[in-house]
Amino acid sequence: MSYATVNGLRTYYETHGTGDPLVLLHGGLGNAGNFTAQIPTLAQHYQLVIPERRGHGRTPDVDGRLTYRLMAADTTAFLDTLGITAAHLAGWSDGALVAAHIAVDRPELVDKLVLIGQYLQPAGARPEAWALLQDDHTMGDWARAEYATLSPDGADHFDTFLAKCLRMWREDTGIPDDQLATITAPTLLLQGDDDMVRIEHSATLLTTLPEAQLAVVPGTSHGLPMEKPALVNQLILDFLGGEHPPKIMSLNG
Repeated sequence: MSYATVNGLRTYYETHGTGDPLVLLHGGLGNAGNFTAQIPTLAQHYQLVIPERRGHGRTPDVDGRLTYRLMAADTTAFLDTLGITAAHLAGWSDGALVAAHIAVDRPELVDKLVLIGQYLQPAGARPEAWALLQDDHTMGDWARAEYATLSPDGADHFDTFLAKCLRMWREDTGIPDDQLATITAPTLLLQGDDDMVRIEHSATLLTTLPEAQLAVVPGTSHGLPMEKPALVNQLILDFLGGEHPPKIMSLNG
């Protein structure tokens, strides 16, 4: 458990294991604990670096609006501060969209990209997920108690921070196709079959992203990394692990 001062922000982060860096980016209203089920396995192969973004976990909030691009800029500054010149990025939920922004804005930082359970444009959300995002209370109640335990801003700040998150979730326009098409990092799209993301959206991203793979895990929801961690860990390790066998019957040439 460590802190780094990034653009004046005291940013909490954890490191586990040794090897090439793999940066894990947690979900909205989450923290490094989102990856409790991934850390023991992935740390056997990589040096895991897990920062907590502004307002999340043990990192304080900052005055002003919250946006994905702003959090991506915070994260790239964090990597620069730690002297990490290139890494694999794996993000879950909000963390996936942050990772995608980094791959667009700072492609030299990203070796491979794993995006778990996150639409990259609002139209990619399932209608049920979009309806859930309109509920000011349901979207935050699950996080309130842990926020009170961890946040240096104190329990009373939760509603203020939740309002920032709700505005971002409802109003952020995501990443347009022409920008997604510039991502050079090989990308694994990973989601549950009952996730917040439309499977059709992820399938379309296979043609938008220059080098992408898609895995849909049966019997799982938006909580995929917690629900089937062994399978998620294996899929990530297989994707990051270098050479893959040639396809026998590829339709893509």
